[in-house]
Amino acid sequence: MQTSGFQRARSAEHKQQRRDEMLDAARKLATDRGVRAVTMTDIATEVGVHKSAVLRYFETREAVFLELATEGWREWIAACVPAVHASGADPAKVARAIADTLVERPLFCDLLAHAPMNLERGVSVEAVREFKLATFGHIDRFVEAVTTVLPSLTDADAHELVSAVNAFASTLWQITHPTDAVAELYRTDPQIGHAVGEFGPNLRQQTETFILGLLARRG
Repeated sequence: MQTSGFQRARSAEHKQQRRDEMLDAARKLATDRGVRAVTMTDIATEVGVHKSAVLRYFETREAVFLELATEGWREWIAACVPAVHASGADPAKVARAIADTLVERPLFCDLLAHAPMNLERGVSVEAVREFKLATFGHIDRFVEAVTTVLPSLTDADAHELVSAVNAFASTLWQITHPTDAVAELYRTDPQIGHAVGEFGPNLRQQTETFILGLLARRG
């Protein structure tokens, strides 16, 4: 049930404010609990409205998080590109620039795994199209930065790199952030305890290895 103080937004400005409040709530909840654990009802409760009020602004739960994924791409690229440019032509520093700017964005890393698995499957085709077009624009900036500092790499190489880093970050994030029950299993069972690892160091190592492989292929 809606809280007694809730009033439906009427003006465009108030509607945008209400929408932003819902995104802020989803962002906070997903950061605290993980994307998988947050429901539309949770978002509504955090804002102080009925679930039906959230549905006036977002077609599904997945639409909320797909918008946060779009935001995540924008913010990561805004940080990653200057860091790559500042790294010079050192592959290890380029890898660290890419990996560290991802490590600083845990929610984005979580969203990277959910986007293809379920977010894109729970929204309209037009919403997926908008998400892809926005993402491709950010990737173009990444490609330009990488090929500038590592000129022996082609645009195709840089596209392979961002695809690989996406896969590394999304998979490693899920592996290194298990549920509490599974985390306890890792802590108490020496036979499998080594399987978790640390997110940041593993991401840096895999990113650097991939860049070195691309450079070796180019000779």
